[in-house]
Amino acid sequence: MSTGPLIFKIVPTTQQYDWGKVGQSSKVAQFAVASQLPGFAIDEGSPYAELWMGTHPKSPSRVRSSNQILSEHLAAHTELIGTQVIEKFDCANGNLPFLFKVLSIEKALSIQSHPDKKTAEILHSQQPDIYKDPNHKPEMALAITPFRALCGFRPLPEVAGYLNSTPEFKGLIPPLILQDFLAVSNSSTPNGPQEKVALKNLFAAVMTAPEEEVTSKLLALVARYKNGRVNEGEDDDVVQLVLRLDDQFHGDIGIFCAFMLNYVHMNPGEAIFLGAGEPHAYISGDCIECMANSDNVIRAGLTPKLRDVPNLVSGLTYDSSSPSKHFVTPKAFRSPASSSSTLYDPPIPEFSVVQVRVPAGKTEVHPPLGGPSIVIITQGKGYVKWTEDKAKVDKEILEVGLGDVLFVGAATGVEVVSSEGNNLVLYRAFVETEQI
Repeated sequence: MSTGPLIFKIVPTTQQYDWGKVGQSSKVAQFAVASQLPGFAIDEGSPYAELWMGTHPKSPSRVRSSNQILSEHLAAHTELIGTQVIEKFDCANGNLPFLFKVLSIEKALSIQSHPDKKTAEILHSQQPDIYKDPNHKPEMALAITPFRALCGFRPLPEVAGYLNSTPEFKGLIPPLILQDFLAVSNSSTPNGPQEKVALKNLFAAVMTAPEEEVTSKLLALVARYKNGRVNEGEDDDVVQLVLRLDDQFHGDIGIFCAFMLNYVHMNPGEAIFLGAGEPHAYISGDCIECMANSDNVIRAGLTPKLRDVPNLVSGLTYDSSSPSKHFVTPKAFRSPASSSSTLYDPPIPEFSVVQVRVPAGKTEVHPPLGGPSIVIITQGKGYVKWTEDKAKVDKEILEVGLGDVLFVGAATGVEVVSSEGNNLVLYRAFVETEQI
């Protein structure tokens, strides 16, 4: 039997990267203020980029009532993690398999990918000051405001179309590499060995182009777009993206990725998943993000941070597809299915996320799960109810409101109740294990 509560509030942490939304425009800042995050006050001139909820050692959450580091509390109360999760993910030390975040993006994030587990272990052993843990980082972004992102390589014919319509892009590619790519761009096997090699060679040629060539080609491209001279085949959406990125990262090679990567516009409630070796960059908006418990990022453009072009180029999958490949199809959550809870279940075991929208005055019931959960309230107020001791009928009650973050122990059934007069919206990340 647990010697502590099965559900309790935790204190997240904030990260002030320069790409974050500024002041109160940031959801991260809004949630931090509303939940009375200890010591937090908004500076209207500062960016608030990320809210971290979890046990990652870089910025761990704490138990609100005791200020104890969450991983230390969980290590002392392993029943809160559950036997299934401890055995599957080797987390008896209290470190959860996932890291939960809120992102508020004003300025584009870097062109990046995340290593697979084997590569992460190698990079961490070789460069522990840069790659600070040995874990992989598959991740899912779930839009809570209109959200834009680059994700995965475009279908090869689309890339070829931009090579033909955009001379500044085409001019970066050596003739033989260009010839080989165009020869396979309409292949019936777009992700076959030849096609992957041709795409890799094209991408590597762009990302390693001489700086003076990149500068001159970008100056010409941006000047042409600003003068309204858009060629046939150049999509206005991409034109505006190029101008936006040049305004934020003038002269950066990563701007040319707009012609090679899928550019998606997401509405609230839509989610994308990015596995190891998938190039991407979040452009703008607010999202709920969940990932394996890692902070490993391989960057190569749109960033003032270290660029590791060789490892990025060598570690990508070079799968090309329409953006639909990356979207996560919402599902019913558990049984009986409820219209108030929507499951986003990416194809990895470390995490899933449930969006819960409880109408005013209504109750949503979640059955016990085989692993732990972290919950953030993003709208409204209400309370959660649960049974602390299965031998008793009386339920525990915890009031919750905007920005509150909760930990829910394994094998704990939860009732979520929305207060009268407002809808309650929350997101719940949990480890994917068998329902108990």
